[in-house]
Amino acid sequence: MTKQIVWIGASLEDLSGFPDAVKREAGHQLWQVQNGLDPDDWDSMNTVGPGAYEIRIHDEQNNIYRVIYVAKFPEALYVLHAFQKKTRKTSQKDIDLAGKRYRHVMALRKK
Repeated sequence: MTKQIVWIGASLEDLSGFPDAVKREAGHQLWQVQNGLDPDDWDSMNTVGPGAYEIRIHDEQNNIYRVIYVAKFPEALYVLHAFQKKTRKTSQKDIDLAGKRYRHVMALRKK
């Protein structure tokens, strides 16, 4: 069964600003996760919260994009944050924003 995607905060708007090829790749990778598969290139993001992962995407110009999500719940795939990385290390600002949205998802699920 395909999980629905729930976009948290401005994650959809942020992803919409990616170049077309990156948007297509992000969509394909999210489709894989929706259908119980792993993305092609991913890593855990325990600094955001338990069960948070990032999809890693590189474009032809070697720019780096990330989509942080949580898919451990049966009802949905929650996309927490989408951004372009400017440095090798993920910025604390991006980790903090994804963490805040992760806590928001946890609070919503408790209601």
